[in-house]
Amino acid sequence: MPPAPVTGTAAPRARDGVLWLVADMTLVTGMTVLVKLTGASLAAIQIVFLRAAVGLLLILPLVWTHRRDLWAMHDPWRNVLRVGCNAIALSANFMALTALPLAMANAIGYLRPIVTMLVATVLLSERTSRVRWVGSAGIVCGVAIAVGPDLQSTSGNVALGGLVAALAAVLFGSLAVVQTRALRRESPTVMMLFYTLGLTVLTAGPAIAVWQPVTPADWPALIAIGALGQAGQYCFLRAYRAQEATVLAPISYGSILFATAAGWIFFADRPSVHLIGGAVVILVCLLWIWRLDRPAIRL
Repeated sequence: MPPAPVTGTAAPRARDGVLWLVADMTLVTGMTVLVKLTGASLAAIQIVFLRAAVGLLLILPLVWTHRRDLWAMHDPWRNVLRVGCNAIALSANFMALTALPLAMANAIGYLRPIVTMLVATVLLSERTSRVRWVGSAGIVCGVAIAVGPDLQSTSGNVALGGLVAALAAVLFGSLAVVQTRALRRESPTVMMLFYTLGLTVLTAGPAIAVWQPVTPADWPALIAIGALGQAGQYCFLRAYRAQEATVLAPISYGSILFATAAGWIFFADRPSVHLIGGAVVILVCLLWIWRLDRPAIRL
C-alpha cells in the first residue's frame, strides 16, 4: 500500500530529514578535505581506524548518558551488517580519496544515491516516483559528463585501484544506507556506538599491518577527522530516521557544489569544462525532481 500522507507534526520531521542531510554533507566535505591532506603520509585503513577510535572516545559521554538504550536494542544483527558495510565503504572511500583527484572521487561517489534508490526499492519496498527515476537517470548522465574524460585519461595501477575502490564504496555505502533506514526505530546512541566501535574493531588489524608513525603535526587533522565524521554520522542518522531513502538519495547530489568548491579552494583542482557541465546537468535534474516531486518530498 502507498504510504499515508504526512500531516501535522510528521511534516516538520520529514523536512528536518532534508536539513539534517545538508548538515551531514557539509561536515563530510570538511572531513574529506582533511583525509586527502593526511592521506599523503598515512595509509587509508590507518586513517579509518584513527577516525573511528577518535570518534569512539568522543561519544563515550553520550553513550554513558543514554546507556539504558543499549538494553532496548531492536535488531543487533542488522546493526552488525550495517557496521560491516560501512567499514568496507569507508575504507574504500578513503583509499579512493588518496588515489584520485578530489572532484573525480566525489563525482564517482555520486552514483551512490541512484544505487541506494534501487537497493531501497528492492529490499525495503519503498516506492519511487517516476519523476525521481527519470531525474536520477539524467543525474547519471551528468556524472558521466563530469568524469568521463577523466576516466578515459586515467592510467596506471594506482589510478585503477582508486577507481575500483570508489566503485566499491558506492556499492557498500548504498547497502549501509538501506540498513540505516531499516533501523530507524533504533536509538541514535545505539547506532553510533555500534558503528564506531565496530569500525574500530574491524579496522584495527589491517591498520596495524600497514601502520606508519603518526607525527605530532598529524594529530590535529586526525582529531578533526574523527570529530567531523562523528558529527556527520549523527546528522546522517537523524536524516534517515525522518525521511525515506528514495527521497533523500536524489537530494544528496547537491553535495557536488561542496566537493567542487573544496577541491578548488584547498587543492587548486580547478573544475574543468566537462566537470562544470556535468554539475549543471546534475543540479538541473535535482531542481526538476524537487519541483515536480515536492508532495513526496513533503517540504
